[in-house]
Amino acid sequence: MHKGAKVAVGVVAAALAGAAGLGAYNVVSAVTDTSGSQAEAAPVKTGPPTDSEVDRTARDFLAAWESGDTQKAAALTDNVEAATTALTGYRESAHVEKVSLRPGTATGAKVPFSVTAEVVHGKQRDTWTYESSLGVVRGKSTGHVLVDWQPTVVHPQLGRGESLATEVSDAPQITAVDRDGTALDAKDHPSLASVLPELRKRYGLMAGGEPGVEVRAVDPASPGKAPRTLHVVSKGRPAQLRTTLDAGVQRAAEAAVDRQADASVVAVKPSTGEILAIANSRKTEFNAALMGQTPPGSTMKIVTSAMLLEQGRASLNKPVPCPKYATYGMRFHNVEESENTGATFAQDFAASCNTAFVSLAGEVPDGALTAEARDVFGIGQEWKTGLPTFDGSVPADADSGKAAAMIGQGRVQMSPLNMASVAATVRAGTFHQPYVVAPSLDNRKLAEASRPLPAAVAQQLRSMMRLTAVSGTASRAMSGLGGDIGAKTGSAEIDNQAKPNGWFTAYRGDVAAAAVVPQGGHGGDSAGPIVAAVLRAG
Repeated sequence: MHKGAKVAVGVVAAALAGAAGLGAYNVVSAVTDTSGSQAEAAPVKTGPPTDSEVDRTARDFLAAWESGDTQKAAALTDNVEAATTALTGYRESAHVEKVSLRPGTATGAKVPFSVTAEVVHGKQRDTWTYESSLGVVRGKSTGHVLVDWQPTVVHPQLGRGESLATEVSDAPQITAVDRDGTALDAKDHPSLASVLPELRKRYGLMAGGEPGVEVRAVDPASPGKAPRTLHVVSKGRPAQLRTTLDAGVQRAAEAAVDRQADASVVAVKPSTGEILAIANSRKTEFNAALMGQTPPGSTMKIVTSAMLLEQGRASLNKPVPCPKYATYGMRFHNVEESENTGATFAQDFAASCNTAFVSLAGEVPDGALTAEARDVFGIGQEWKTGLPTFDGSVPADADSGKAAAMIGQGRVQMSPLNMASVAATVRAGTFHQPYVVAPSLDNRKLAEASRPLPAAVAQQLRSMMRLTAVSGTASRAMSGLGGDIGAKTGSAEIDNQAKPNGWFTAYRGDVAAAAVVPQGGHGGDSAGPIVAAVLRAG
């Protein structure tokens, strides 16, 4: 028996020497009892980590990270390789010279912690504080309790593939101000969250700023993905950039689109083209108000009417019947199959009669609508607003494609910016390319239309848009708005959508606006109140 005990000790010693780092459960499985027979292996522990295990694991991990022992900290995670890379980069790429990590009170297996990091880049030094958290899990095969490694452990805004880097900024910080000098920021104007960084990139240096030093979220595997600034170590010399935006109109636009799950609106100044507001209910990198590409429905009848009036194919009081159906290459119908066989052209416009417009398709050349959109309304030209924009598209079509284009369907594509500009062109009588930063800052040349609206045509369009606003399909939305007003509604059918997109464009005095509500149905009901709210604020 004494000899058997010595053998057991030797087995334990061999296990410890050959299985360093395997953990207590694996070591115990190699122990034999004093009779010389091998003991039964201890079972792998299962179930969620206990409170004490969560607390101990989190504290051990944070202590190792804080002390700079990257190897030890990474070994306490369930992804040693990824954690090692991230924690090494935290010191070397993010230039964190010293870090203090203070755990908070755990909620289940989630442990919040506070970070105070000393960032040093060249002669620039700054203290960066933020809140983060980590999760604690139990390994399924080992039973070990480990930190569930995610990039968000390092910083809560890091995504997959992203890491931190402290660098000299590509562009100086800017303070963007509105037309009256009021500061604009994404906190008060959430739709500008994607606009302000773009303005900074384009105009920070031109406006007189000098680059600073920033901690950024970068994705080395996606060189085309713009880095995101998470902390400013040194501002350098910020620049003040004056925009054409109006803080009051912008606030009204933000509030109006937020009443819909998905909506976009733009407001412009007809006399100059200055953009007054840009708002989207979806606060994403894609700015649908400026970059959206979708058929504008019957709001396109403004451009179509200008073409028909110019070519003498229609006039305000000319009878143009509105039947239930019209055929031109294919069968077209009106909303709810309405009809008015004794209608005038102005009444067709105000009631948004599709069939009346389709019935005139055979009287105009195939490329006439494309030419009108380009030469009078500036559609399809290269707009240089100061921000990325889609500048509209009206391809030349024949047969049913031409008829569909005349009512804003088919291959016609517009953004709210484009349709706000269309209404503004009617109000002003000539196209003024929209812009958000004065072209004098960078000497860019704005797009120009080759000719204005003929005065008589402009006057008839204003009369038809006013009729629509006071007694037509736009009257409910425009109710209570006095002064010089005009409007047009639209409902654009989209393949595989249960409901059409709702469109509305209008002007009041020297403010024009357009909005779209995807799957909003009738434009007067969905997009109309958005535009009306913006016009009231202007």
